[in-house]
Amino acid sequence: MSVDKEFLTTFARGLEVIRSFDTDTPSMSLSAVAEKNNLSRAAARRFLLTLQKLGYVTQDDKKFRLTAKVLELGYSFLASLDFSETITPFMEEVSYQLGESCSALVLDGVDIVYVARIPRRGLIPINLQIGARLPAYATSGGRVLLASLPAQELDQVIRDTRFEKLTAYTKGPDELRGELEKIRMNGYAVVDQELELGMRALAVPVFDRRGRARFALNSSSHVSTVSIDRIIDEYVPIMQSASRKITEVLP
Repeated sequence: MSVDKEFLTTFARGLEVIRSFDTDTPSMSLSAVAEKNNLSRAAARRFLLTLQKLGYVTQDDKKFRLTAKVLELGYSFLASLDFSETITPFMEEVSYQLGESCSALVLDGVDIVYVARIPRRGLIPINLQIGARLPAYATSGGRVLLASLPAQELDQVIRDTRFEKLTAYTKGPDELRGELEKIRMNGYAVVDQELELGMRALAVPVFDRRGRARFALNSSSHVSTVSIDRIIDEYVPIMQSASRKITEVLP
């Protein structure tokens, strides 16, 4: 068994402890943290006390929870893309022109993660906030980013993905590969009720100046308000125009 001398196991386990706090377990006892992360109580205690001294967790009545300081970890990534000053105005323009929410998202393993969002009230049932994760295979943003991956990376993501039939329309792995070929040719992805019944979503990739997909722009609509033909004829040109404008200002 080979050992990666560059890999810091302790650091990695500390990050896993942070990630183990989620919507199902926003606060946990020492025993719960140890069990969830497959750690001894002594090891879990060391991790938690270290994170507490650094300000990333707090303790209340024998239970630990994350503090707002963990947001700094994600903010460093967002700042590197300069969403607040540079990219958000283009997203606001898209949202205004379409009359729909506009989001930016990145690919993280088998999921997409929302990193910016211009919300609008509508009929879409999913409430998405920055940091929300969704399965890449069933989302328009995930598909345009998957379509941009080198073949070897794409194969690995598909192997790692746990495909679920989220609705009657959700495509499986074989259908997905064919869909990704179309996306590469068209430069956009439309997902029709595969993630959530009643929801149609469009996404386009945003490339940097080297031609690499940095993130995706996404907009979702209810089936009662917009047809697929209208999405292709009206929405796609608007979002692709915004994508090109963003590419021009990306560092």
